[in-house]
Amino acid sequence: MAGRRIFMTEEEKYLAEFREKLLTYYPISDKAFQLLQDIISFHRLDKGEILLNIGQVSKHLNFICQGAMIAFFTDDQGNTYNKNIFLERQFAGSAVSALLKAPSEFTLQAIEDTTIIRMNYSQYKELIYNNDELKRFYIAYLEKNWIIDKEQREISLVMENATIRYQKLLAAYPDIDKRIPLQHIASHLAITPTQLSRIRKDLKKRDSTQHM
Repeated sequence: MAGRRIFMTEEEKYLAEFREKLLTYYPISDKAFQLLQDIISFHRLDKGEILLNIGQVSKHLNFICQGAMIAFFTDDQGNTYNKNIFLERQFAGSAVSALLKAPSEFTLQAIEDTTIIRMNYSQYKELIYNNDELKRFYIAYLEKNWIIDKEQREISLVMENATIRYQKLLAAYPDIDKRIPLQHIASHLAITPTQLSRIRKDLKKRDSTQHM
């Protein structure tokens, strides 16, 4: 008897990727994952749609399945600065706002048509408090994102020049320069669009020389 081909739906595919991401932090069991699965929902955002406004209290944790988002804030002079860029398989949101139940200090906006998995933060924290596996996952997640990665980014901003930071970003996300407007990338790297344009031109010239 011929084998039957099984096709995953789009949501099943995203759910599997969500679980793969969680497993990079801690090997949670099927039972523990099911607890999380019971409180998630899928949402689709149009390009330009705002998920969280500055001044709004964040109530959700978001996992990007497909698309891209930026977190940005505006100073008193009306200048806009990117806090972060979020792409596939990353968590996006204001953890500080959700933790403190305080107004968010930045806006979270889709810059591509984006699909996300959402979890109510209060329900998520309740699961963590009541399940040892999820508690250990949460600790591992905090250590990786708020201690290790944060420290490495801070050191990179001080010790590495903008060219190296841009090359590292391209290595992590090879097509980011084709998807994300360059002004957002420049702001993310803490440089001006003019500086980024110069870096890109120099790298292109260097590559051309190496292939001659």
